[in-house]
Amino acid sequence: MSSNTTVRTTDLCDDHPDAVAVADPIFRDYGGARLFHGPIATVKVHEDNVLVRKALEEPGQGRVLVVDGGGSLRCALLGDNLAAIGHQNGWAGLVVYGCVRDAEAIGRIPIGVKALATHPRKSNKKGAGDRDVPVTFAGITYVPGGFVYADHDGIVFAHKALV
Repeated sequence: MSSNTTVRTTDLCDDHPDAVAVADPIFRDYGGARLFHGPIATVKVHEDNVLVRKALEEPGQGRVLVVDGGGSLRCALLGDNLAAIGHQNGWAGLVVYGCVRDAEAIGRIPIGVKALATHPRKSNKKGAGDRDVPVTFAGITYVPGGFVYADHDGIVFAHKALV
């Protein structure tokens, strides 16, 4: 699925009301691409972005990386360097339940980024966390292999592709 295809969350909610879960409206847009979607991969970390980097260094193949940072507002899990790596490797976007930094620069990179807030402090680099496990935040359990659709109106999750 291409992140260039126009897929609106409002249309998905109207056309597939029983197939989508809508995220609580707690996220802000930071990436240069405001509409993005794709199959998801997940990471679960706490104030440590080593697994985020490892995931983004892999071929993204149009996927969306869903990062469960526990909602921490004490450091950033994504900056412009990692966003650029994700874009270069074909990731459609990221949903970060935590903070980002280098927001102005991330806004110039054509990748979707939704996060809670910005924070100037970088994260730890210990490599702790889990990959490709179900993660729950913002009222949704995101399951690896499911699909995320994101735009100006919010984020929806579906267990299978809807378009």
